[in-house]
Amino acid sequence: MEDDHSLNQSIREFLTPMADTRGVYSGDEGEYLASEGIFDAIILDIMLPEMDGFTVLHKLRAAHVGTPVLILTAKDGLADKMRGFDLGTDDYLTKPFHREELMARIKVLLKRSGKYSADHTLTFVPLTVQLNDRSVTVADTAVALSGKEYDLLVYLLQNQGTILTKEQIFDRLWGFDSDTGLAVVEVYMSNLRKKLKGTAVADAIRTIRNVGYILDEGGTGGSK
Repeated sequence: MEDDHSLNQSIREFLTPMADTRGVYSGDEGEYLASEGIFDAIILDIMLPEMDGFTVLHKLRAAHVGTPVLILTAKDGLADKMRGFDLGTDDYLTKPFHREELMARIKVLLKRSGKYSADHTLTFVPLTVQLNDRSVTVADTAVALSGKEYDLLVYLLQNQGTILTKEQIFDRLWGFDSDTGLAVVEVYMSNLRKKLKGTAVADAIRTIRNVGYILDEGGTGGSK
């Protein structure tokens, strides 16, 4: 969340090689989107229009949104830093900043939450996903997945043990502005299960009726 359009775009561009990004320019819009809990990390400016960054952070933590937050701001006073950490930010970086440092700090936040690995792999034995080339293998046998099937698998692997609602999956993979219906989530989940049939992952994807799905080692699968 950064109201300087040029800086917002610049940050998104140099983070693109490691992540899909979304830029917002006001606090109220940012708080609304972040409250969905579909992002892996949030870069948050303090001096935002409509709602300042401190208020955004307070609202998110009050709503139990635990997404890692890095405050990126020109406000470099100790009081501001302490306020940010008291409200629940995970890191605080002041402007001007070096791109390499911001990248490194974001990687640390993602590593802590299990959303990033140095070797660019995600595993759920015997399945392995290579994030750098989007390949999927089960016991060294390649599995061909479509773009959205792959994205769905990665989202599940990055959130093992966490219930993901159909709305969260839809917003993450198709976007808030998509004109596709929510039922598409069930279609792709069914396709993914069929392609992974007989593997530990397919058996571990559990349907939470009327809610969503969870990838859980103790799961017994489901029909959709």
